[in-house]
Order: sequence, then structure tokens, then C-alpha cells
Amino acid sequence: MREEELKALFDQQAAGYDKQWVGMAPIREALYLLLDALFVGLPADARILCVGAGTGAEIAHLAERFPAWHFTALDPSGAMLEVCRQRAQRGGFLHRCEFHEGYLDTLAAGPAYDGATCFLVSQFLLEPAARTGFFRQIAQRLKPGGLLANADLASDIHSPAYEVLLPGWMTLMSSAGVDAQMLERARAAYARDVAVLPAQQVAGIIQAAGFEVPVQFFQAGLMHGWLCQREAVA
Repeated sequence: MREEELKALFDQQAAGYDKQWVGMAPIREALYLLLDALFVGLPADARILCVGAGTGAEIAHLAERFPAWHFTALDPSGAMLEVCRQRAQRGGFLHRCEFHEGYLDTLAAGPAYDGATCFLVSQFLLEPAARTGFFRQIAQRLKPGGLLANADLASDIHSPAYEVLLPGWMTLMSSAGVDAQMLERARAAYARDVAVLPAQQVAGIIQAAGFEVPVQFFQAGLMHGWLCQREAVA
């Protein structure tokens, strides 16, 4: 899917996005619970880059957990960012947020970040070289030793395991209240518009972009999460 098509898709979904996926909240909350434990060592006044911030769910969680952190919400969808902004205003942490509509290469250079999040974003980059370049841009914006928490769908799609995991994942989404039209769209996207790669290959792509060996800290169905530390500058 091209960048403009992806942006248009999320613009259309922004208003009802959180409601649409509310049934998957237990998975998201488990991911955030582990994220807290992994990010707790960052500075009390840490600056966090949220790549593909969407409606701001992880920002809201981290802002409550770490009351002196500041966030840059980056997303190509202006409609998603508006929902994120409204969430920040309701939550009382708007003054700790900056918002940037666009992709990483349009974000102006500034002080390096202590940490970053990137959830269900890189999987939309179908070419491994482009995906490596994407993570390299994140690494370049982190301090040496800075942390990235990344999550993507991952599996060996040619393996017997995938034949079990994919129907199970679809059943999970269905039981969580995702409507039939969205399920069919998701199934088609996994085959055409999402780079579902083996977890080890995703980790290798991240490492090649300037990170230490990523540590997988999470899996729920097809979703995998890695903690990645930017290589120290020699």
C-alpha cells in the first residue's frame, strides 16, 4: 500500500478507531504493562518519540505512568493526530506533547530522544531495505543507548504454525467485536499490504539499522514486541 493510500485509510478510520478495536484492549494493556517495566530506567524527564502515534493510546498510558516525560507524537494521518490531541487535552498532559503530521524524514532535527515507541507500523513497509532505513531513522534520533520498543505482526507465513496462528488471530479479533468487513479487510491486507515476516528476520532488520541485538519481550498471537537499544557511539 502506498503512503498516500495508507494515510487516507487511517484518516477515514480515525473517529471510530478506538471503539473499533476496544475488544483487543487486553492485549494492548499486557504490552503496556511490560513496556512500563522496560522503560522505568529512563530519565525522570525523558523525551519520548512515538512513531505512528495514532490516537495516542500509548502516550496516554506513559504520560500517566511517568508524569514528567515529554512526547513527540508523529503520524502521517492528521485525523489520527487530532484524536490524539483531544485525548491529551482530556488527560491533562497536552502541555507535555508535540504533534507532527508526516513521516520520520519530515521531522525537524532536534535534541536526541531518550526512548521511542513504534507499534504496528514497520510491518507496512514491504521492502526489507525500506524497513531497515525506517529503523535507522529512529536510531539516528535516539541518544546512544536509547531504547526503542517496537511491536509488529510476525510469523513465518510458510510454516504450519502460521496456519494455526492466522485463523486463531482472526477468531480473536472476531470475538473482540471486530466486524466482518474489517476482518476480511485485515485478512486481505496480511496477504497483500503487510510484511508479516519471521520474528527472527524482523529482529535482524532492526539490528542492521544501528541497534544492539533486539530482545523479544512480548508475543500475543501474531503480535510480537522487541526492546531495542541503540548502539553506543564509539
